[in-house]
Amino acid sequence: MQKNRKVLIASSNKGKIAEFEKIFLNLDLVSLTDLDIGDAIEDGLSFLENAIKKARHGAKYSGLYSIADDSGLVVPDLNFEPGIYSARYAGEASTDKLNREKLITSIANLGEESLDAYYVCIIVGMVNEKDPMPIVASGKIHGKVSIHESGDGGFGYDKLFYPNDFKSSMASIDADIKNEISHRGLAASAFIKKFNGIESI
Repeated sequence: MQKNRKVLIASSNKGKIAEFEKIFLNLDLVSLTDLDIGDAIEDGLSFLENAIKKARHGAKYSGLYSIADDSGLVVPDLNFEPGIYSARYAGEASTDKLNREKLITSIANLGEESLDAYYVCIIVGMVNEKDPMPIVASGKIHGKVSIHESGDGGFGYDKLFYPNDFKSSMASIDADIKNEISHRGLAASAFIKKFNGIESI
């Protein structure tokens, strides 16, 4: 990986960008917001499809090597919801809080206080919009999603997600530890291993 090379994180999500900045320390990262580029249309039917769409969109409009991810929370007993709609579970104009509230209601409607769940992340890197061999890496972390919120850190569903082998929610875990064990941290680690040594960027 070339140090200090400018690379686009094809996202405008502040929480996601902050996590990537802690992971990709050797790169000069810019976001869609920094370049005044709008978000890609996420109309794929899988995390992989949406990640590719976002990376291609970012590369096309920035001219930079583009790294994008698509990630979300999956609850099998809720028909795999929120899934690819995690960021807009409560509607197109939803917030993290509204999404969590809808999820809490969905769990409670089953008469449960918690359900098995997992966070998943797919990261895609593209040299340009026509890159036929993008780098693809994935990460997953299993746990339970609860109707009880806790913690002040993180974003998204972190206040409701309790990873296996941890007694606290993802929002209560130290940021450095989270970056090691989280779905995004695991995907990024796998991505970096594939990314190292690439001379084309």
